[in-house]
Amino acid sequence: MKFSIFLALGFLVAFASIGQQVNRKTVYINKTDQLIKIDGQLNEQAWKEAIPAKDFIQTFPYDSTQSQTQCEIYLTYDKNNIYIGTKCNDLDPSKDFVIISQRRDFRGPGIESINILLDPFQDQTNAYQFGINPLGVQKEGLVANGGNQSEDLSLDWDNKWRSEAFIGDGYWTSEMAIPFKTIRFPEGSKKWYFNAYRVDSKTNERATWNRVPRNFRPYSLSYTGELIWDEPLPKPGTNLSIIPFVSGGLDKDFEEKTKTTFSNAIGGDVKIAVTPSLNLDLTLNPDFSQVEVDRQVTNVDRFEIFFPERRQFFLENADLFAAFGTEDARPFFSRRIGVAIDTSTGSNVQNKIYGGFRLNGKLNNRLRIGLLNMQAAEDNEIQLPSINYTVAAVQQQVFSRSNISAFLINKQSFNGTYTDKLFDEAVTYNRVMGIDYNLASITNKWTGKLFYHKSFQEQNPDKQYSQGASLRYSTQKWEVEWNHALIGENYNAEVGFVRRTNINSITPKIGYKFYPKRGIVNNHGPGSDIEYFWNGDGRTDQLIRLSYDVRFQNNASGRISYNNRFTKLLSDFDPTRTPDEENPVELPEGTGYAYQSYWMRFESDPRKIFSYELRHSGGEYFNGTRYEFGPSLTYRFQPYGSVTLDYNYNRIKLPSPYPSRDIHLIGPRIDLTLSKKLFLTNFMQFNTQNENVNINARLQWRFKPASDMFIVYTDNYFFSFENPNTNWIPRTRALVFKMTYWLNL
Repeated sequence: MKFSIFLALGFLVAFASIGQQVNRKTVYINKTDQLIKIDGQLNEQAWKEAIPAKDFIQTFPYDSTQSQTQCEIYLTYDKNNIYIGTKCNDLDPSKDFVIISQRRDFRGPGIESINILLDPFQDQTNAYQFGINPLGVQKEGLVANGGNQSEDLSLDWDNKWRSEAFIGDGYWTSEMAIPFKTIRFPEGSKKWYFNAYRVDSKTNERATWNRVPRNFRPYSLSYTGELIWDEPLPKPGTNLSIIPFVSGGLDKDFEEKTKTTFSNAIGGDVKIAVTPSLNLDLTLNPDFSQVEVDRQVTNVDRFEIFFPERRQFFLENADLFAAFGTEDARPFFSRRIGVAIDTSTGSNVQNKIYGGFRLNGKLNNRLRIGLLNMQAAEDNEIQLPSINYTVAAVQQQVFSRSNISAFLINKQSFNGTYTDKLFDEAVTYNRVMGIDYNLASITNKWTGKLFYHKSFQEQNPDKQYSQGASLRYSTQKWEVEWNHALIGENYNAEVGFVRRTNINSITPKIGYKFYPKRGIVNNHGPGSDIEYFWNGDGRTDQLIRLSYDVRFQNNASGRISYNNRFTKLLSDFDPTRTPDEENPVELPEGTGYAYQSYWMRFESDPRKIFSYELRHSGGEYFNGTRYEFGPSLTYRFQPYGSVTLDYNYNRIKLPSPYPSRDIHLIGPRIDLTLSKKLFLTNFMQFNTQNENVNINARLQWRFKPASDMFIVYTDNYFFSFENPNTNWIPRTRALVFKMTYWLNL
């Protein structure tokens, strides 16, 4: 009944939004037979003949006036590449641009850059982003889910393209050459959706070519303009890329008292364009040792921490596989493949993958498909057999921007059983299937989701469902949202991320913003949200939060909130997470706690040489108190890098006989970019909760486009303020070398 009600509501909203319109500018692109030298200077005749996209409009601090520092975007193409030239005015050449470092894939509201958005299928859901700063540093990314949220832009995607920049007197220019083989597009297309946005670090202005309201991200795909080609695009020639790698390393486990072992591997990826819009990726013996380790966090909650996927193979079109369900009930989470937990350090470690493939892309402008198959190796140390993972997904666009998606996930053991997480029994398979309806109106005023998922396992009990709905209304002043979810007791998504089962929830939210016409404040306003969880035995969790947000004209921001909570424990729990060997007394199952707290945060202007973030919370916590203090300090010495110190302190005091504990997480980080091709990252993480010190140094040399050499050093030591005599005893150590080479055929 509930499901059908929200399905009807979703379709009604979709039909209601059909009449909405977006004003779209138009820019034309003509073919050239001239040679364009990518040096950052727009001195070729092709640029002089192109009619630029211009008249940029502010999206911050206001969204109804022309940009103070205008940009012009020039476009042309030949049989191999689309060429994009940009010219951005500079009102004060005496001041330096804000450029934190020369590292690729930079991000931030105050970092100087020009960014291009390409939506070849005009679905306003997925797009490519290519960006550059005045020093010629590149960034490329993928926009998913319409670009509604910050997490919808992923800069972890990597591909092959060329660019350069040039700083002139009162302006800076850039040139980009993006191969048609790098992007997917429909054969014979004559129109793409297109936009460009500039971040002006000196005037603290963000502006877009096609207007984007300031309550949306500048990469929102609802507000793109049109790019018109002078002739239909032909099918590109052979599109085949081979990306081999070689790696080797030394590692030693001091806790297990093993000898130093040497490992080496050869493998690689192959990218085959089946059609201009459909791609087949193959991987053999993949190695992810060069991937930066996760930033450790303090966990004082009852549930698992979510860490994002960083491995390149799983990133392209990742939303097609990973966007099902909700944040707390994802049926597929790619980090379940080839990643295990090192119980000695609490860190994620690799589980070898033999190989696999991924077929993904568009069959036409409105239909996407995806098929992923991976075979992981057995790991006798953690009693894990060789397991095959298969995910199939299909997405059909409906109405203007909404879509209906369906999926099937299969986890299958081939040589033995593994321990099922939910039932703690030996099993050989786990399967999940489901359907999602994703609502998105033309102007993004209405967004939402409706889904129903079901799991299948050998026990085959009832209550194996996960279902829910959400609806969000967003304008410049109002933000109203409704969410509900029902997760059955036996819903078991082994390849997913599900915080808990046997739970129902409703989470309404409302917020309002004021926009002063003058002064130092850009916007401010109150907000409120409620979280209510229950199961067959009644209420389990409740949160009533009242908050107030403020954002200043200089990009500084702050928030303060009051929280009123109720928690009923469904199992014994130690809020301090004291190590098991110390045998702490846990809060007993079935007890309920009502407690109140406050929380505040302030982020300074990120354009300054020295910037900081301050976080503080305090108040009641279960049957005791908890106080948290978390500063983050950053000093940049551009363009060569920055030094950051992250610190998180938690003081948890519970009445006897329950444990109290001071938890420290200290993370100094040094990011050095010796050039646009040579990067060195060093960081140390003191985590007293895991009683571990992690040291990681990562050297990357990009010797050719999309081709890299990595040297990674990792060291783990025991560290505890409570047991100082054991500090700095080594636990594990590793040194890894890896080289990849991207070859286009």
